Amino acid sequence: MSVLSINKKLAITDNQDLRHNKPKFLTALTTGASIAIIGALSMTAPTLANAKIIQPSSADYSFTVEDKYKGTANRTLKKSGNTWNYKVKARVAGVASAAQDSTFTINGNNVSPTQASTTYKLLGLGRTHKLSFNPSSKEVTSTYKGKTTTMNMAQQAFDDLSLEVQIRQDLLNGDFSGNYYMAKKNKVEKTPFKKSGNTKITVPAGTFDTVRVDRIHDDNSRSTSFWLAPSLDYLPVKVSQVNDGKKMDLELTKAN
Repeated sequence: MSVLSINKKLAITDNQDLRHNKPKFLTALTTGASIAIIGALSMTAPTLANAKIIQPSSADYSFTVEDKYKGTANRTLKKSGNTWNYKVKARVAGVASAAQDSTFTINGNNVSPTQASTTYKLLGLGRTHKLSFNPSSKEVTSTYKGKTTTMNMAQQAFDDLSLEVQIRQDLLNGDFSGNYYMAKKNKVEKTPFKKSGNTKITVPAGTFDTVRVDRIHDDNSRSTSFWLAPSLDYLPVKVSQVNDGKKMDLELTKAN
């Protein structure tokens, strides 16, 4: 899908609307870049001796925010020795961009993040959030807007991208629990999910058999659903999110 070029004659009211809804827009943009907000295992979770491991990959996506702003995203997963690196870049031309980076290891079925960062820009202004994980001390350090916060990690916490990899590992090895944790800017938060059945869906990249996974929100005005393809190591082929009436849809256009 082609990138939507935002014309220089965008109405002033459009720019004001973007600034007013900045948090929601950026949440949709980063969700469009990745599954995000998915799970983790207990710090003491057993290692599966013969666990299956997802393979390095590259995937392209198209997404729409509020049925108005159209963009593209690329996700690249690489491995060097025992170190994995996952990079995501998303862009709505002339309006916003987001970049995510995560470094981690995989031992058996357990994903262990070490460093992560998320950078976004909207109408020329941007922020960066960094996470540093220390499993030996069971702590994770968050840095945002010049403020550093150290949080207890009694149970393994993950950044957005390593969370995605962990949930895919769980599905690949039949170990999906639905009870996961994520590291945010100032807290580690439990984030439950549920499997909602199997379905065949068609996206620009083709037709896939998928497993649908839904995030369980406390707020009824929010919903987040992922369609994950077993044939692609449970890579997301579609994501749909609604937040206070603002909708975002993401679809796979190409997978390597």
